[in-house]
Amino acid sequence: MMIYKLFRPIEWAELQANGETTGAPIDIADGYVHFSTAAQVQKTAELYFEGVEGLMLLAAYAETLGDDLKWEPSRGGDLFPHLFRVLRMSDVAWANELPLTDGAHIFPDLA
Repeated sequence: MMIYKLFRPIEWAELQANGETTGAPIDIADGYVHFSTAAQVQKTAELYFEGVEGLMLLAAYAETLGDDLKWEPSRGGDLFPHLFRVLRMSDVAWANELPLTDGAHIFPDLA
């Protein structure tokens, strides 16, 4: 199963430069890297990244993250994937910049 992480350009650049990251400020504060499923990621973008230029959508295979990935209830009681270790560049299956049109991010088909 593919899961998704949203990063601002500076956070993406840090991951690329260092090969790993503890995540965005919210990830650091919460003690884990927040991910979303395909069904959740657009709402996450709307709630937390509205209007962010250069927003990056990263994809990872949940099964390759092992026991460090936990599914925990969050927004609306839905289970969200949380990674309890650094995110490594080697964890990223692919990354794409999300175009911004009229303040909303345009997502690829994640089905």
